[in-house]
Amino acid sequence: MTEMIRALVVDDERYAREEMIYLLEQFERVKIVGEADSGELAIIKAMQLQPDVVFLDIEMPKVDGMEVARTLGSLKKVPLVVFATAYPQFAAEAFRVHAIDYLLKPYDEEQLRQTIARVEQLLQPKTDASPKRIDRLPVEMEGEIHYIPIGDILYVHREENWTKIVTPTRDYETRMTLKELENRLTYSSFFRIHKSILVNLVHVSSLTPWFNGAYQLEVDQRPEKLSVSRNYVKELRQRLEG
Repeated sequence: MTEMIRALVVDDERYAREEMIYLLEQFERVKIVGEADSGELAIIKAMQLQPDVVFLDIEMPKVDGMEVARTLGSLKKVPLVVFATAYPQFAAEAFRVHAIDYLLKPYDEEQLRQTIARVEQLLQPKTDASPKRIDRLPVEMEGEIHYIPIGDILYVHREENWTKIVTPTRDYETRMTLKELENRLTYSSFFRIHKSILVNLVHVSSLTPWFNGAYQLEVDQRPEKLSVSRNYVKELRQRLEG
C-alpha cells in the first residue's frame, strides 16, 4: 500500500481534536483531510471527503458518536471507524457498530501506533477476489471484550438464548445468534453440521456413522460427540476429504 491514509477527526472539544491531529501527523502515511466538532458535521464531511478512517469521539451533543458510526455504515464508501473517547464503558457497544479500535483519552502513543498498523492492514489492496479473512473474533462477555483467535475455536453451539463458543482452554457465551456467527466466519474453515452447531473443520478428529443416515463427530481435545444431521453429511465429507 503506497497511498496516503485519509483521516477525518471528530470531537466536539477543540483541544482533543488538536491533540489527535498532532499525534496522527507523526505518521508519514496519514493525511488529515478534515475535522468536525459535531456529529452532524462529521456525517456531512464524511460524505464530502470520503475518508479512509474516522477517529470519532462518542460523547457529543445532539448526534453522538454511536449514531454517527451507524450512519457511516450506510454510505457508499464506508470508512473505518476508530472511537477515541474518555469513556471506557462504551467499548462493548462500539464493536457492535463494527469499530476497528477503541482508544481512551489520554491517548497512549503505542496503542495509536498499533491502531494505525491495523488500519494499514485493513486498507491493503486485495491480491485476489477473495474477501479478507478475519483472524480474531470479538466476543462480549460479562462487560469485557474477548478476542478469540479464530483458529482456536473448536465448535460453536446454540443453547436456548445463548451461543457457546468452545476452545481448548475455555468456553465463551455470547448472545450473538448462530447465524450472526456463521456470517462472520463465512471465510474461515467453519461448517454447519446441525441446526444448532458450527464446527471448525481444522479440528475434526473423527466421524462415525450413527443411525438413519446421521453421524457423530469428534473434535480435538474434547470428549463429547457432536450430532451431524444427515442433510449435512454429504457436503461435510466432501469438505473433509477434498
